[in-house]
Amino acid sequence: MSDAAKMDQKIDLGQMPEWNLSDLYPGTKSPELTGDLEKAASEAIKFQEDWQGKLEEIAAGEQGGQKLANVIAIYEDMGDLIGRIGSYAGLLYAGNNEDPETAKFYGDTQEKLTNIYNSLLFFELEFNRIDDAVMDKALDAKELTHYRPWIDELRKEKPYQLSDELEKLFHEKSITGRGAWNRLFNETMTSLRFEVDGEQLALEAALNLLSDPDGDKRRKGAKAISKVLGENIRLFSLITNTLSKDVEISNRWRGFKDIADSRHLGNRVEKEVVDALETAVVDAYPRLSHRYYALKAKWFGQEKLDFWDRNAPLPMDSNRVYTWVEARETVLQAYDGFAPEMAQIAEPFFDKGWIDAPVRKGKTPGAFSHPTVPSAHPYILLNYLGKPRDVMTLAHELGHGVHQVLAAGQGPLMAQTPLTLAETASVFGEMLTFRALLDKAKTKTERKVMIAGKVEDMINTVVRQIAFYSFERKLHTERKSGELTSERIGELWMSVQAESLGPNIRLHEGYENYWAYIPHFIHSPFYVYAYAFGDCLVNSLYAVYQNTEEGFAEKYFDMLRAGGSKHHKELLAPFGLDASDPAFWGKGLSMIEGLIDELESMEEDA
Repeated sequence: MSDAAKMDQKIDLGQMPEWNLSDLYPGTKSPELTGDLEKAASEAIKFQEDWQGKLEEIAAGEQGGQKLANVIAIYEDMGDLIGRIGSYAGLLYAGNNEDPETAKFYGDTQEKLTNIYNSLLFFELEFNRIDDAVMDKALDAKELTHYRPWIDELRKEKPYQLSDELEKLFHEKSITGRGAWNRLFNETMTSLRFEVDGEQLALEAALNLLSDPDGDKRRKGAKAISKVLGENIRLFSLITNTLSKDVEISNRWRGFKDIADSRHLGNRVEKEVVDALETAVVDAYPRLSHRYYALKAKWFGQEKLDFWDRNAPLPMDSNRVYTWVEARETVLQAYDGFAPEMAQIAEPFFDKGWIDAPVRKGKTPGAFSHPTVPSAHPYILLNYLGKPRDVMTLAHELGHGVHQVLAAGQGPLMAQTPLTLAETASVFGEMLTFRALLDKAKTKTERKVMIAGKVEDMINTVVRQIAFYSFERKLHTERKSGELTSERIGELWMSVQAESLGPNIRLHEGYENYWAYIPHFIHSPFYVYAYAFGDCLVNSLYAVYQNTEEGFAEKYFDMLRAGGSKHHKELLAPFGLDASDPAFWGKGLSMIEGLIDELESMEEDA
């Protein structure tokens, strides 16, 4: 039994699934994997020999568009093959990154794939050097119609491209640069142990204590996290400083003006849209988090809450634990209530080894849904402990999985959805599950507890993630002038947290180190605003669903099937929504305000 399960009074959650990665490869030494590595290497070299230096000539020649489409198709097939190999290695590593053999296999595979991709680096760079007039003519060919969205987005990167030699150097050095620092963070964080009442807990189990019904356990868990992070804060500060400098170097060489411009470009969202989102959420802090935590402090009979009580179950909460079977049924029924097709797509995840649910030693903390490649299927990682939030996490990641299955038809180049829209299906899946559970509430108290839980989730998704984004902006901006000490990073963190959480949360000594465990700061700088984007978007989307249910599901599935083939403006137009409209964010935030209004009215009626 896991450490976390022990801390939960040895509750039996039932048999939980673990990954079956044989759909990718039978094993690390299997002939299939060895053969595919050899095939990828030889085909990449041949591709380079066949097409490097010839793309503009092909595009300008007779039937240029058709021939260009054929070359793109070959490139796309190789991307699927390389992605399959990389996904297998990455998932094995996520399942147990404390095992030396697994870590070595992952590192060796990453190095081999980097070398293979070096032969392909020329393609997108050279593609973008094709003269605009030549490309415009080639795009008249019907064979290129399918690839038009990919080409349009690729051409937007043209101003930020470097020479082939520099791009190759950046790529090769990533193994000993960003990739190595990411791996150091992962393996260090996984190896940390947090002592609580004589138990040595991994991070996931320690964080789980912060939502324990026992206030003493919450306090002890928080103190243990503060202590261990503090003992390792110099290392995490070094990692953060180094990777921030890495971002600055890349931005400077490529010519990005704002520190987050490369992320916005990758997300296919305009900086002005993200700025409007950040401004709207920050302005709403008093109406959202500040107001809610004042309510929660009152429920606990306190003037202020200690930071370790922020996610504490409410005093009137029954603290129900959901077995794995109950969680599965809850989510699938909610999906089926929206559209049977959604539940049908989700069901194989449970039955075919596409989910890895239990907490175990060496496993990556948190949760994710990895799309792998269109020729395979997604895999979901959870650390399931039976809490209501764990059920919502299942609904969230399963929403990603459904989205990824539907988008796979776009092919490797366009199946991946930009981060701003990638959270749409996941947050929508959460909302469906929440509403299904709320409809079953038998008492006013039960309804109150559920609404409060949803408000907390929304605050964590919107307010907290925008605060994270603000923290990153401050950190990366200040890093331009030199390294930041651990103390200075902590000061930036505390200032942003105090502003976002408000006067009713007491931030004790030790909380200044809590930035250190957030993996997004390391793996995907500026990723976090995508969560707030997705939550506000889904709130608006769900309001449309409630008002016009007929035909909504068809439009919704069309949006998911589009993958990365359409801009957010085009995808939201059928629903009458526009994220570039400043009023859009107000609509999304108003749903959170409405739930807090309901909680306050319950207090008045009591």
